[in-house]
Amino acid sequence: MEKNIEIEGINPVELFGVNNINLAKIKSFFPKLKIMSRGNLISIAGDPEVMEVFEIKFQQILKYFHKFNHITENAIEQILFDDGTNPESNDGSEILVHGNGGVKIKAKTINQRKLVKAVNENDMVFAVGPAGTGKTYTAVALAVRALKAKEVKRIILTRPAVEAGENLGFLPGDMKEKLDPYMMPLYDALRDMIPPEKLADMIEVGIIEIAPLAFMRGRTLDKAFVILDEAQNATVMQMKMFLTRMGQTANFVITGDMS
Repeated sequence: MEKNIEIEGINPVELFGVNNINLAKIKSFFPKLKIMSRGNLISIAGDPEVMEVFEIKFQQILKYFHKFNHITENAIEQILFDDGTNPESNDGSEILVHGNGGVKIKAKTINQRKLVKAVNENDMVFAVGPAGTGKTYTAVALAVRALKAKEVKRIILTRPAVEAGENLGFLPGDMKEKLDPYMMPLYDALRDMIPPEKLADMIEVGIIEIAPLAFMRGRTLDKAFVILDEAQNATVMQMKMFLTRMGQTANFVITGDMS
């Protein structure tokens, strides 16, 4: 079976990229189809069911281009690897949790969706990537979702207390006040997802615990969603200590940046 799809209102060179790099990405996703570009027509041939999937994906690519007047290889990859749910849909299928003010918090990138999938399928997940890719934020959203769904009884967030020019002993305040600056990224994520008063109550009664990695020693973390953030700053001994804290019904997510 063969079919031609007309590309209207778009320069095929801009759509398919320099040296057809975008077209090559599309072809790699549909190896069972014969895909050819001729001017403003794209010709496909192969299994009818696969062709049907191709048409849906290709229309999404065209829609993206019409909206933003350009498209990148990464954007095409996100569309192709999408599991069929539209990130702009209102069916809630990709919503991890509703944040403050009803804001829908979703996995927005391919790797964030991979992290969600990995956490759904495994008790322990290592999320490695550069800063700014949403590792911590996505992990915290998954933890809040699990708590709201009563899959766990508490959330434990931890990270190594790495000093940046200041010694903990010389910082003002009690132990909590000394450690809070190191834990601020975790607080920031939680504040987006839980109302401030409720968050304060949860922290006070221990439903949500934010503590430095050293405080995990000697504990068994069970019925909890545990996130170790900035794990690249932990020593080998600290990592061994942390990983052996895992209880039978716990979920562990370890995030870090190896660069």
